[in-house]
Amino acid sequence: MDKTFEKRKKVVYDLICDELYVPMKFKELAMLLQAAKEQRDELREILEALEADGKIYLSKRGKYCKGEAKRLAGTFRASLKGYGFVVKEDGEADIYIAEENTGGAFDGDRVEFVLGRESQGRSREGKIVKIISRGLTKIVGTYQKRDGQNYGFVLPDNRRFPCDIFIPAEKSMGAVSGHKVAAELMSYGEPGRNPEGKVTEIIGHINDPGTDIMSIVRGYDLPVEFSEKILNQAERVAKDVSEADMAGRKDIRSWQMVTIDGEDAKDLDDAVSLTKEGECYVLGVHIADVTNYVQENSAIDREAKKRGTSVYLADRVIPMLPHRLSNGICSLNAGEDRLALSCIMTVNEKGIVTDHEIAETVIHVDERMTYTSVKKILEDEDAKEREKYSRLVPMFERMRELSQILRGRRRRRGSIDFDFPETKLILDKEGKPLEIRPYDRNTATKIIEDFMLLANETVAEDYYWQELPFVYRTHEVPDEEKIRALATFINNFGYSMHVGVNEIRPKEIQKLLAKVENTPEEALICRLALRSMKQARYMPENIGHFGLAANYYTHFTSPIRRYPDLQIHRIIKDNLRGRMDEDRIGHYHSILQEVTKHSSEMERRAEEAERETVKLKKVEYMEQYVGEEFEGVISGMTKWGMYVELDNTIEGMVHVSNMTDDHYDYYEDRYELVGAHTNKVYKLGQKIRIRVIGADRMLRTIDFEIAEEE
Repeated sequence: MDKTFEKRKKVVYDLICDELYVPMKFKELAMLLQAAKEQRDELREILEALEADGKIYLSKRGKYCKGEAKRLAGTFRASLKGYGFVVKEDGEADIYIAEENTGGAFDGDRVEFVLGRESQGRSREGKIVKIISRGLTKIVGTYQKRDGQNYGFVLPDNRRFPCDIFIPAEKSMGAVSGHKVAAELMSYGEPGRNPEGKVTEIIGHINDPGTDIMSIVRGYDLPVEFSEKILNQAERVAKDVSEADMAGRKDIRSWQMVTIDGEDAKDLDDAVSLTKEGECYVLGVHIADVTNYVQENSAIDREAKKRGTSVYLADRVIPMLPHRLSNGICSLNAGEDRLALSCIMTVNEKGIVTDHEIAETVIHVDERMTYTSVKKILEDEDAKEREKYSRLVPMFERMRELSQILRGRRRRRGSIDFDFPETKLILDKEGKPLEIRPYDRNTATKIIEDFMLLANETVAEDYYWQELPFVYRTHEVPDEEKIRALATFINNFGYSMHVGVNEIRPKEIQKLLAKVENTPEEALICRLALRSMKQARYMPENIGHFGLAANYYTHFTSPIRRYPDLQIHRIIKDNLRGRMDEDRIGHYHSILQEVTKHSSEMERRAEEAERETVKLKKVEYMEQYVGEEFEGVISGMTKWGMYVELDNTIEGMVHVSNMTDDHYDYYEDRYELVGAHTNKVYKLGQKIRIRVIGADRMLRTIDFEIAEEE
């Protein structure tokens, strides 16, 4: 900057320093400068320069104040388009960071930032001023060696990391073009210079079976193998149930009970029983007593806590516990005695739990049932299947009866059910997708879902009123601003929502979903409603579960695959055995904040990895259909094109650049693309015929074009 500019900066700064908020002298100066646009622009430039220097900052009221803005801390989350958000450590609303204000931060970095202007209709803006620590130290990607050069680059799989990583030849481990590698970052680059790293692992060639999924595993830093110490410990504790193990437990081995799971499930951690006494149902939800084999602070427990959850990828499961436990002694295998923690509930004809008991039990599962088999019995009335399980059919019919009662009661209180079709992948031995279809959500899956929900609510309410330290599964009330934006948007389609002052009821969202069911705009409105919600998480405080319209909720039913459930079982058993004294209460209070925070983070990591593997397999599956035509439904609209979903849940994009018959304008208020010359309209829910024109494994995208009408 020249000396004249610096002098003018000083004049403006001195004027601001005279009074804390924008003083009259400054306003007078601003009025004088309004005489010419150039002078107004110069003032703006001076103010921005002073702000960048940290000499002034913008208050919440939009006024300039002297001094440096208060620095706040948070984690930066980058978008694929350059901008991002800082997730604040106090749990308040995320802060929008424009691309030019990221300060060289990458996704996951812990940063210091200052608040800037408030923008109407979106998050408050901020500017990153310091990188406290880096979130990414390793990158997984594809190695490419430059022709004729002694160096190469790693092209990151993580598209939120915007730069290729320079790899000197001596740090490449001999990788060749096409290798999937893990690279450790040595520097994070600067303007005009790429980050630099060294290859630490060659995962395999991109064409080798399993390399694609293993790249995702490494990219999310998912632990795969258990140490020899942990495996040996699992072997030692995984002994058959003995008389000593059963001592002091409620023996219910004579009760008729079953497990109901998918055909390929191996870790069976819940069994159910149901009888009827008069007009009331006696429902037993029996959960594997994993804590009997995983002692607190043992090597197995520390590893389970670190992992937080089992991860279910397209072609493999990365378990939270060693298979010797998860598929062995902790699995409620039919025909074998097992230790359990049971929630036995008396439920009246209205679906209300009138009495319950939580007890340490010993059980004996009669039959290992599958969702498919129970569906055949109840929905298909399959004579052969009903004959095979004739002694169990009356219990299954009672289960259907109670399930419908429970589901009706939840619906009446406002529980929200987002019924998006999940994807079922069928792979061959080498991980190649053979078939992709919607996951069948039938009567059998709903029975188990309803019974597990009831047990979770019952246990949570019991321990809430005992005022003991506990782990709750919480879902906060959505931001009022987001719900009001949703209410405004749906008016375009003729729908309305009642949003009270400082009060948002889940029943209003449930009613909206019921109104849009089977309409063209159902997919869009359901997705927008879901995006307006906050994510569920684990907390040691009970704030209720908005989505389920439940005052009390926890995760009690899956201790084999979720650490919070294991932690809850430990608390319950201490309480049942009379060990919950002041020392134990103090112990749990001291650890639960960290346990719940870490478990929530590990859950997010697992979900993201699972989504990535499904997306990858969908792209791989569609590679064989390039050039072929399919029927689909327009599921999303943007200014750059429209998303089309096929019957098998696969979604691709028709980009506007591939809509060559006309120039299409995007009308955001109606979510429509309209031809400028032909007036042809494409709208949500419309059925169209598309042709597959591309499937990119690197970007994990599928491209369609509109097939010519016959």
